[in-house]
Amino acid sequence: MKILVLNGPNLNLLGTREPELYGANTLDDVHALCTQTSRALGFEADCFQSNHEGELIDKIHAYGKMHKEGLALGAVFNPGALTHTSVALHDAIKGCGLPVIEVHISNVHARESFRHHSFISPVARGTVIGLGIHGYELAIRGLVAVSQ
Repeated sequence: MKILVLNGPNLNLLGTREPELYGANTLDDVHALCTQTSRALGFEADCFQSNHEGELIDKIHAYGKMHKEGLALGAVFNPGALTHTSVALHDAIKGCGLPVIEVHISNVHARESFRHHSFISPVARGTVIGLGIHGYELAIRGLVAVSQ
């Protein structure tokens, strides 16, 4: 069974973009951590990143179908800046019934006020915020825990 690890815009720049805020780890490091964590729990991680909202929505739809078919547990999703702007991502998650744990590397509530609102949180099973890339591991573990 698969777990989708979904990353939104600009997360491909991890390791070089504002390392004082996001750390020195790269997206490849995140994917390796998620693959290792998922495997240890008996699941397969499918890691995907896109800077395009429509590609993220397509992946959510596909995994919503897979979840209904018993082929996917759910998703760990860092929507990046789309967290604060995308009603379409909210609707995709809500519409397809995919269990999602929202994750953010930085503490968005300690940043600019426009980052304090999430369109994803109301349709997420839970959130992990501000724990660096270790939040992905906790999100995967949390997804497994609330799904069994």
